[in-house]
Amino acid sequence: MAERFYLYDDTENTKTRFVSFMGENTRFDLAITYSDRYYGKLLVLDIQGGNFAIIGQDDLEEEGYLEHVFRLDKEAAEELTDFLAEIV
Repeated sequence: MAERFYLYDDTENTKTRFVSFMGENTRFDLAITYSDRYYGKLLVLDIQGGNFAIIGQDDLEEEGYLEHVFRLDKEAAEELTDFLAEIV
């Protein structure tokens, strides 16, 4: 077996917030991890859908980004954007 080549192998203390809320038609179950790793952005995991993304203010402003990453319709993506805008 060849020797493993690591690009990085770091351990970091993080803070994770678990939050669940109901939008008009969609339930959101999220794990939001705060870390210094991603230049102030949050690691947002959609527990039910199995999707995740590194989210910052610039990502919230990019049209269609949350719809694509989290596989949401426009209305659900707007609800998620509203929530994330409060914490980013």
